[in-house]
Amino acid sequence: MSKCKILVIFLISVLLAVSACQNSTVDNNRATVNSNQTSTASKEIPNRKWWKEAVVYQIYPRSFKDTNGDGVGDLRGIIEKLDYIKSLGIDVVWLNPIFASPNDDMGYDVSDYQAIMKEFGTMEDFDELLKGMHERKIKVVLDLVANHSSDEHRWFQESRKSRDNPYRDYYHWWPAEKGKPAARRSFFDVEGDAWQYDAPSNSYYLHIFSDKQPDLNWENPKVRQEMYSMIKFWFDKGVDGFRMDVIPFISKDTSFPEMPAEMNGDWGKFYRSGPRLHEYIQEMNREVLSKYDIMTVGEIGATPEEAHLFVDEDRNELNMLYHFEGVDFGYVPGGKKMIDPKGWSLVKFKEIYSKWSDNFEQKGWGTIYLGNHDQPRMVTRWGNDAPEFRELSSKMLSTFLMTMRATPYYYFGDELAMNNIKFERIEDYKDIESINWYKGIEKEGGDLKSFMESQKIAARDNGRTPFQWDNTTNGGFTTGTPWLKVNPNHETVNVTAQEKDQNSPLNYFRKLTSLRKAEPVLVYGKYTLIDKENENVYAYTRELNGKKLLILLNFKAVESSVNSGFDLAKSKVLLGNYPTPSLDGKLKPYEAVVLELTN
Repeated sequence: MSKCKILVIFLISVLLAVSACQNSTVDNNRATVNSNQTSTASKEIPNRKWWKEAVVYQIYPRSFKDTNGDGVGDLRGIIEKLDYIKSLGIDVVWLNPIFASPNDDMGYDVSDYQAIMKEFGTMEDFDELLKGMHERKIKVVLDLVANHSSDEHRWFQESRKSRDNPYRDYYHWWPAEKGKPAARRSFFDVEGDAWQYDAPSNSYYLHIFSDKQPDLNWENPKVRQEMYSMIKFWFDKGVDGFRMDVIPFISKDTSFPEMPAEMNGDWGKFYRSGPRLHEYIQEMNREVLSKYDIMTVGEIGATPEEAHLFVDEDRNELNMLYHFEGVDFGYVPGGKKMIDPKGWSLVKFKEIYSKWSDNFEQKGWGTIYLGNHDQPRMVTRWGNDAPEFRELSSKMLSTFLMTMRATPYYYFGDELAMNNIKFERIEDYKDIESINWYKGIEKEGGDLKSFMESQKIAARDNGRTPFQWDNTTNGGFTTGTPWLKVNPNHETVNVTAQEKDQNSPLNYFRKLTSLRKAEPVLVYGKYTLIDKENENVYAYTRELNGKKLLILLNFKAVESSVNSGFDLAKSKVLLGNYPTPSLDGKLKPYEAVVLELTN
């Protein structure tokens, strides 16, 4: 063998040895990093839970995607868009009611808890949907309506037949010969009366909501066992949890006394003060919830103090609740969502959300949301939907939701900065709430013009208009006539257009979910409000294990200054909604920036 060949072989051997050494070093470093991350996670972040770290994406099935041309969204439409849902970086999908229903209240009047609404599809469709979600590592949460059923439910159909029917005590009945019982307010009834006379048995039945939504009698143990059996049915299918609709209303004093004077006419507080409420939720937890690795969230209009009775771990009730203090802020008192003409104060807004964040710092866990099926679009309500500010303010609000210490609940379509449709005519509304409030004001001779103007901002149907997939007819939602009109701006505000734009609200939302996953400090870190009295800017820090992030949010359409107390020039920009984020303490209109502070 020549000396030249020997030299070549020697050099190749050396290079291979060096490469192997480098690969070994890289692998060892990776192993060390992974080991450190695991160690850090278990050692420095106690009591981690998957539902604390999740981003929940709420889908209103009726308005998501229609596949059969009947104008109503369906389960197959969700199946068709599973990859889109996965691309958002979310962890949990909460579906509004999909159970069989005559739709007096869009599914919140259930006629069969173990069947799928015909408009939405079949149980086989649901099984396929659940399987598809789980294959994509997405958990599925359903909407549990336990306080009331539909009057078309088999139980109520039997119950109203006679006073001695076996199902009579499944609901709250009052014999008419005893006179009308003490007043109870209905939130949906035109007259506001929660007692409905029913001729077949000469009795009144209780309905806190529509007269087609009779309240179930949880004082009857048979009703409770029926509900627990139904919950178990869905968990055994693989469902990952429940959002529990008006769950604190389930317990009633069946002597039906007058509302105590100290309640000051607060029907929500009165209804959630039932004598056996916590006994029933703890029983539900003991018999069903605790036996599965699931998440539960209650729709509970509680005070911060009351909240701990529902969500502290040692109470063995629910994981989370969402309060109403934030989303109810800015309305005139009176119950009909009339917008306060004076507007709302950011200082007070900050006070509310800081209070709720601090409330769960030591015990319990919170949620945060700005939009859902019961709310208008967040960009119209809390941002600015004028063309020049719609996208910026939407991104700013999304930044707020994804950087607070709570599980974020994000409403479908907000990732596109969808805004209110703002109907001019009551005939365009489909929601029982808006329609019956209108009838009530009309009957009283009230100010219908002011009501309709407020509904442009506050009405629930603003958040229920069909999802905007593309710029074709009906936004690609349906080939038929949509059940609710599609916002005309779908021609420019839609998924297809935003997929192509790296600076779109859609792609910004994806960056936010990615950032939240990469930074445990955004989930578990301590929250501290900064520049508390600033009327334009919401600023706060999140701090965990030596890492500190500063979040700056300008809630106004003008340049605004913030006194953070930090040298921003030395900070690292993690994300911002402008191409060049501000580092001088002066924020551009609706600017949002997430900074990592360095020593």
